[in-house]
Amino acid sequence: MAGPSRASVLSTLRSLLSTICMNQELPKAYDPSLIEEKWSKFWVEERIFSVATPEDAGAIQPFVQLLPPPNVTGRLHMGHMLNQTEMDILTRWHRMNGFTAVWVPGTDHAGIATQMMVERQLAAEGKSRTDFTREAFTDRVWAWKQQYGSAITDQMRRLGASVDWSREYFTMDDRLSKAVQEAFVRLWEEGLIYRGAYIVNWDPILGTAVSDLEVESEERAGHLYHIRYPLADGSGSIVVATTRPETMLGDTAVAVNPEDERYRHLVGKAVILPLVGREISILADDWAQPEFGTGAVKVTPAHDPNDFAIGQRHHLPSPSIMDKQARIDLEGSPYHGLDRFEARRRIVADLEAEGLLVDVKDHTLTLPISQRTGAIIEPRLSMQWFLAVHRSPKAGGDSIAANAIAAVREGHIEFTPEMYSKTYFEWMNNIHDWCISRQLWWGHRIPAWHCAACGEINVAREAPATCAGCGSRELLQETDVLDTWFSSGLLPFTVFNWTGDAAADCNDPDLAAFYPTQLLVTGFDILFFWVARMIMLGCHFMLETPNPDGSRRELKAAVPFRQVYIHALVRDADRQKMSKTKGNVIDPIEIITRYGTDAVRFTLASQASPGTDIAFNEGRTEGYRAFANKIWNAARFLQMNLDRAHPAGYRVSLSGHDSVSLELPQNTPLETRWIFSRLSAVAEEVARALSAYRFDEASSAVYQFFWGEFCDWYLELVKLRLNFEGPHNDLTALTLNALVSVFEAALRLLSPFMPFLTEELWHALYSSAGTLSPARSIALTRYPRAEDFTADEVAVQEMRTLQELIVMIRALRKDMAVPEKEPVPIHLHASNTVTLLAQDNAEMLSRMARVSRVEIASTALSGSAARSTPTFDVAVLYERQIDVAAERERLNRELARLNKGLEAAEKQLNNQGFIARAPAHIVEGLRKQHAETLALRQKAEAALAALPPES
Repeated sequence: MAGPSRASVLSTLRSLLSTICMNQELPKAYDPSLIEEKWSKFWVEERIFSVATPEDAGAIQPFVQLLPPPNVTGRLHMGHMLNQTEMDILTRWHRMNGFTAVWVPGTDHAGIATQMMVERQLAAEGKSRTDFTREAFTDRVWAWKQQYGSAITDQMRRLGASVDWSREYFTMDDRLSKAVQEAFVRLWEEGLIYRGAYIVNWDPILGTAVSDLEVESEERAGHLYHIRYPLADGSGSIVVATTRPETMLGDTAVAVNPEDERYRHLVGKAVILPLVGREISILADDWAQPEFGTGAVKVTPAHDPNDFAIGQRHHLPSPSIMDKQARIDLEGSPYHGLDRFEARRRIVADLEAEGLLVDVKDHTLTLPISQRTGAIIEPRLSMQWFLAVHRSPKAGGDSIAANAIAAVREGHIEFTPEMYSKTYFEWMNNIHDWCISRQLWWGHRIPAWHCAACGEINVAREAPATCAGCGSRELLQETDVLDTWFSSGLLPFTVFNWTGDAAADCNDPDLAAFYPTQLLVTGFDILFFWVARMIMLGCHFMLETPNPDGSRRELKAAVPFRQVYIHALVRDADRQKMSKTKGNVIDPIEIITRYGTDAVRFTLASQASPGTDIAFNEGRTEGYRAFANKIWNAARFLQMNLDRAHPAGYRVSLSGHDSVSLELPQNTPLETRWIFSRLSAVAEEVARALSAYRFDEASSAVYQFFWGEFCDWYLELVKLRLNFEGPHNDLTALTLNALVSVFEAALRLLSPFMPFLTEELWHALYSSAGTLSPARSIALTRYPRAEDFTADEVAVQEMRTLQELIVMIRALRKDMAVPEKEPVPIHLHASNTVTLLAQDNAEMLSRMARVSRVEIASTALSGSAARSTPTFDVAVLYERQIDVAAERERLNRELARLNKGLEAAEKQLNNQGFIARAPAHIVEGLRKQHAETLALRQKAEAALAALPPES
């Protein structure tokens, strides 16, 4: 984009400087609590991050993210904080780089979690869900949601997340609920949804089925019971082994392996089921393992998934013996109404009393545990709704699973870290049909009606008046609701107005502009819950949705996102996983209250890289709070000195994405040419790091520039120049004008990482109507780019040499105990280039290292008052009594370090394989490093030899 003219730049800069001088003075102390609430409200109320639907989708460059919707019951934890920090940094960075950045927020209705929350509330009132009608109970849940459901989004607003609040959704909003219903009906019509009796994971506390992903395995000590089953003909018995004797009440067979010689003669015979008296048969099945227990196992098809499979193969009945609360449900049985574990104790006792308990052995059990309640899962046969993931739709085409696998295999979706693509494939290649029904009242009720007259299932978009099969009006709607992950799996397209109407969808401007999204940032714990389901459903439905031009959509355009970044865990300072039982859970709101949001964000960003967990240390947060304070003080210095500035040839950020690049005047000081060049390099480094999700490298580059280069060096040199040049001097004005531009660019560089601090300082120093830009926020200005600043490698190398010289002189002064304010001369032995550099910048050496004069030495320097680098030798001329023993020890340590480096370099240089494989510049750099280290060793040896002998 063409920038403004030089004249307009100078005019704008003139206004800018006068405006800064008139702005209200910044308070002395940086207090994040005074600015964060102000700016978080400003961003929301002024709709800073709202994005209008574009008229022409092809005219924008979108960067779209969907926030992993937190449960409406949730409160912010460190995982949320990390996720939102990373997403916000990327959104702000892309927005400042000219992208149309849309970050869509929302919350999930969280069927099980929310219903549990309300049921607890009712329990505290002495009531239960069953005291209400379904409609009254759901009304109660909606009331709870209205009162408490915004807590986590209120926290997001406090954190300043740059989401588009105008697009906020709730997964049970009318619009999304209609889309969920349409998706279900479409899948049913395509023959991909079916209903059947299958073994599911049953949570007896929740009273509903839960998915495999909501079940954790836990090892506990248990027993293996050997039980004698008498043969019906009285000729003997067979001993079975089981870990769950209570389920024997539902046995319909005993299984043995067909290759097991011990039992081959018994196959086909009948046994009497102990305690029940019912005859059941002995059958041969490969599932029975001869090496487990006795080799003979009982078969209970209604209460074990493997037994269910055996029952299907052998056409066995499947009587259910437990109710929804896992109590024995057998009218007339002495165990009727007993909890399953109490029934186990009674049954074992009764078996022992009848002489049928042969043995009880200790056995380690692997138990399925419900993530939500901690209850032991009960495998239970029940009628459920399933999505067939391997079946092709009636109209033809690939299955849902096949498309989802192809989307990643063909590179349309990429995972970072890449190892998660392997995890994804392993799961997708072994995926089973998805049980999508839950026995709850809160959620998207399945749009199916059962005919009482003929049993027909009527699935429809609207409640049918009569049965499609027989015309009866006796229709009852299905009581089950859909799995929460079904509705959230549709979000990447339903949030952008998908309706299922091909004509409407292909012409919808939001769907055309913002689907597919560019990036999903999430944790690995919902890789299968949510990420895989979004890929499956997104590919399926969007392949059926034409492109805006009416053409058939290809798979690469049907995927829900292009990139998936899986972030790591936030652990405690000792790298332990946080848990309530350990007492090491960190509340981010408490930390934010103490140190400010920006410091917490920066702490997380500084350690966030692909595949590496974060050890959250409050000490680091305290350090980044000090970093923010350092920047605040730099801004105050700038504000207090601008009365001496006038326009000159430096850049300034005029508007959102315009760039202004003016040539630096010929008399521009070295430190100014250096700092502009460093800005160019750091802008490039940040861009490279964020493109690879290396938040740690990006934040480190910004931190080192702002503190290590701008504050510690450039600002100090500016102060010295101001003191030296006088108040009204052209060079003083040039220096201040450069400072104005550099600090403004540095604030923009820092803005995605510390949005509150930078917004406050940018408005305090730079923002004024008609003087800086039409941008209402620093977040809407242009992010610094490498090409915005003049790169000057000569200036960088010269400053690096001077910095090294100053640091070396300071170290020598300290070692020699030179009084802090006493100037001293130095000897310098170096090339003509370096000696001239030192002489031309004698004032810098004087002010920064208390050097009174620079004397050029014709020979190498050594001794206790000298230090050497590959570039120069320097000695401080100061009379003192040296500690010979301490100096000898220092030199010996230095020699040991140098020898170690030489040994490592020589090992590589003598390795012909390495020399052959390594890039030429790497080998050349290693040889140069070896030569420099060799020279330093020679100097250290000479210095050691020059020491007086020990007395």
